[in-house]
Amino acid sequence: MRITLLAATLGLIGCATGVAAGDRGQPKAHTVTIEGMRFLPELLTVAPGDSIVWINKDLVPHTATSTAGGFDSKEIPAGKAWTFTIKKTGDFAYICTFHPTMKAVLRVKS
Repeated sequence: MRITLLAATLGLIGCATGVAAGDRGQPKAHTVTIEGMRFLPELLTVAPGDSIVWINKDLVPHTATSTAGGFDSKEIPAGKAWTFTIKKTGDFAYICTFHPTMKAVLRVKS
């Protein structure tokens, strides 16, 4: 009886940790809204392998351009979106090259 109970308990623990580990490893999609001449949120924390979608809700085109050269959306027309999958960890400051006062940070942590 004790062996059966112990085996069942260990089996449940194994299932629970397997599910949690599987959830952590799945890439996620995040959204940055460009609206009112701002990136929202201005600080976004993601994991390596996650995708970020910048959606331009303004009436004018914008870019999402890393100041260190890590990524560049080129022009994102009004009403359109651009998706990028980040691979490296670190803090990536970015701006809109058309409107350099628009600034934000993409924080990538494992």
